[in-house]
Amino acid sequence: MSRIIAGAAGGNPLTSVPGTATRPTTDRVKEALFSRLESLAVIDDARVLDLYAGSGSLGIEGASRGARSVELVEFDARASDVCQRNADMVNQVLGRKTVSVHRSKVESFLERAGGDVLWDLVFLDPPYPLDEAALSAVLGKLAPHLDEGAVVVVERSSRSAEPGWPKAMECFSDKKYGETKLWFAEPA
Repeated sequence: MSRIIAGAAGGNPLTSVPGTATRPTTDRVKEALFSRLESLAVIDDARVLDLYAGSGSLGIEGASRGARSVELVEFDARASDVCQRNADMVNQVLGRKTVSVHRSKVESFLERAGGDVLWDLVFLDPPYPLDEAALSAVLGKLAPHLDEGAVVVVERSSRSAEPGWPKAMECFSDKKYGETKLWFAEPA
């Protein structure tokens, strides 16, 4: 069972998406990821976007650790329902609506985002079958919505190629954790 690791809602269990269509980020990877993000000072008061959210665990962890707002984007109906349950739980613990859920395809959500919508921290944990060209297209749609100093984290199989970054974004680090690899990027 996944849980919120730290922050105001630390220790609370998260509902998991039933079935095998999603791969939850392990607590070990989540702990290492958020340790890194805290060292980069990008969580506190951040506007967070969690694309391909699954259960929403990454965005919700950000909310627990002090993000100003979190948007979870998930198209699958079962996963979106789980996101909503987890969002309701953390919002109740925090005493305010910090996390909102959007049942939408990622591409459509980004196309609908207004030109003035900016995020400080973005998580992308796309399904492994999503090919590199489709991931690159999503990164291209995301790039205009990154605020100065934003951090983008892409989680993929350690056997996957590095994402094709748009010209407006550059990778500054990567880290492998067993079968999982994280790439960190920022606006160029």
